[in-house]
Amino acid sequence: MKTKQRKIKRTLTSPYKPLPKGERGGVELLLVHSVEHVGKQGQVVEVKPGYAYNYLIPHGLATLASDHHKRMVDKHKVKLQQIELARQAELRKQAAELAKQSITIEANATEDGHLYGSVGAADIVAALKNSDIHLSSDQIRLEGPLKELGLYTVKVRYSSEVEGELKVWVVPAVAAEA
Repeated sequence: MKTKQRKIKRTLTSPYKPLPKGERGGVELLLVHSVEHVGKQGQVVEVKPGYAYNYLIPHGLATLASDHHKRMVDKHKVKLQQIELARQAELRKQAAELAKQSITIEANATEDGHLYGSVGAADIVAALKNSDIHLSSDQIRLEGPLKELGLYTVKVRYSSEVEGELKVWVVPAVAAEA
């Protein structure tokens, strides 16, 4: 006895709706927050589809560039600018407070002052956490790893407009005596 098999029609479905295409073949989005190297809050930008689907939209940094969203941004543009100015003022205040601070990092070094390893952004962030200052390692701007003992001035980038400085002392590690 043969049974009849039905063909199941398969359709490819995507959990995402297609986004509006831009003039250059990218995707048009409206930025909810300022994104470095992309644009400022409230701008309509064109980015590659992968960047839009995998980063900007899931992190809440951008939304569809629909007429409704554009009208809402135009309506609230003054309020958004005030919020952004307040945020920038708060970041400048944090940068000024950080400039008054200095941190000390102990590292193993030779007698000449050369480190066996190096001190990088992750080490600086860990030392700052001990002082109850929370930054991420991508905010620390080093020209290269610190490989010698001494005092360094490290740049800290809070946003595209606000940068601060931090004094970092790299001192030799004290050997524990038994």
